[in-house]
Amino acid sequence: MGIVLHSDLSCPHCGHVSRELMPEDACMYFYECTGCGRLLKPEAGDCCVFCSYGSVQCPPIQSGQGCCQV
Repeated sequence: MGIVLHSDLSCPHCGHVSRELMPEDACMYFYECTGCGRLLKPEAGDCCVFCSYGSVQCPPIQSGQGCCQV
């Protein structure tokens, strides 16, 4: 099975769900909710907002490369 590039991000503040295209070679650390406008950051231990709030983990994690955060 290949790398999944779309993830449904669920805002923990307002519950809004937005389908987003993930970058293939990077992690997205910040995301502004399109429902309430709040800035989302990863939870402790996660490398990006997709790993914390998405339906699918980011491509670097899916491919086994690990977290891309330094």
